Amino acid sequence: MTDTVGMLSSYLYDVFVTKFDGWVVLGFVAQALFTMRFVVQWIASERARKSVIPVAFWFFSIGGGTLLLAYALYRRDPVFIAGQALGLVVYFRNVYFIILNGRQSST
Repeated sequence: MTDTVGMLSSYLYDVFVTKFDGWVVLGFVAQALFTMRFVVQWIASERARKSVIPVAFWFFSIGGGTLLLAYALYRRDPVFIAGQALGLVVYFRNVYFIILNGRQSST
């Protein structure tokens, strides 16, 4: 048991202390932005008493997704890169539809 705790402790120290650098800070900031999209969606849905997706959701998705993609590119993680890159296409497309529909409804 002590050996397992020691190995876990060593692993966590390596991950959270030894490898801590500016890129890790960027990764945490990116993850925080990405998490905020769920927070704004949750708050908007609670206020409306139904499921809604506010425009801010898409902007937090773009901000967090872009920073997470930069982090993934730095880490050279093909799974992470593909996931974030494809997600960004969806986020930008949704903002495009919001802008397009906003222009149509104002004319």
